[in-house]
Amino acid sequence: MCIFAIGTAELLVSGLLPQIAAGVHVSVAGTGQLVTAYALGVVIGGPLITVLTARMPRKGLVLGLIALFVAGSLLSAAATSYGLLVASRVLAALAQGTLFAVAMVVVTTVMPPGRAGRAIAIVVSGLTVATVLGVPLGALLGQAFGWRMPFLAVAVVAAAGGAVLAVAMPRTPAPATGARSELRVLLRRPVLLAIATTAIGFAGAGVVLTYLMPLLTQVSGFSGGMASALLVAYGAGSLLGNLAAGRLTDVSATMTVRIAFLGLTVILAALPFAAPSRPAAIVAVLAFGLLATATIAPLQGLILQHAAAAPTLSVAVNVSGFNLANALGAALGGGIVAAGALRWNGFAGAALALAGLGLSWLATSRPQGSMTRDR
Repeated sequence: MCIFAIGTAELLVSGLLPQIAAGVHVSVAGTGQLVTAYALGVVIGGPLITVLTARMPRKGLVLGLIALFVAGSLLSAAATSYGLLVASRVLAALAQGTLFAVAMVVVTTVMPPGRAGRAIAIVVSGLTVATVLGVPLGALLGQAFGWRMPFLAVAVVAAAGGAVLAVAMPRTPAPATGARSELRVLLRRPVLLAIATTAIGFAGAGVVLTYLMPLLTQVSGFSGGMASALLVAYGAGSLLGNLAAGRLTDVSATMTVRIAFLGLTVILAALPFAAPSRPAAIVAVLAFGLLATATIAPLQGLILQHAAAAPTLSVAVNVSGFNLANALGAALGGGIVAAGALRWNGFAGAALALAGLGLSWLATSRPQGSMTRDR
């Protein structure tokens, strides 16, 4: 529930751009930079909080981070100015990196050997279900009751998830490894290359996803309701792609990440030509969702493989890499939209995905078999 709420909050602005822009009196392109602000909050806050809390008991840390996220979301719902809305988004974002990293490490330790990829996919499915249900429902809720209501709903869901964890999550001793061990593992070459692959390659998806709603309404000609429904199609593809990638990661993380980036490059390059045709746009959006999230499990799998001794900071930084990618993508996409070239965002996205493919070859250049054998 908490990862679902965080995933919804991260992408919620994409489905509410026109309403928020009108509510705080800024342009659509300027409103899109709220995605950048949130992403930068994760990029900076995730590693910093992870280092500062390296020896803190996990349950107390998780509950504190959820409380921080709830406070930021409530402030977003109450914001009366663009500046306050930006600040509230950053506050909520500070919790994401460490919370996601702790969840990722915990689930991979309780799953049987050979199922680490599927464990990662289970955690990530919180984000993909947010894309399937949270973001489209948030867009519909915003259209019906105003843009503030979705932020309030996200805070309620996260608080409910926190209540469940307060009862059900067992107390565990603080980790034996400290900040120094975490930093030493983070600086390993394969870990840094995998993080660079995430930050550059996934930005290709962010360029398009941030402005997918305007693309579907202004270029493809869909109504607001139909465009929201297509975000559900994107989310359905994301969920399927993530679960499939989790299983494939247990076979070969190397193969999975390369195939995912190659496919993402192709579909993003084709999107500008598909967008003006409604049937082609539907197919392209579904394929885009299928491939965008298929990169997450293998990249996280590679991180956990190379940072097994002290993985929390490395995973948190990689989560920051995904959000840095969102920030870069939103900023680049916003510049293209401001220049009146909304339809052609896909070309910029394809270039970044292709760069990610090249980096993935460097990150996986050492021959690797399955994650099980590597472990």
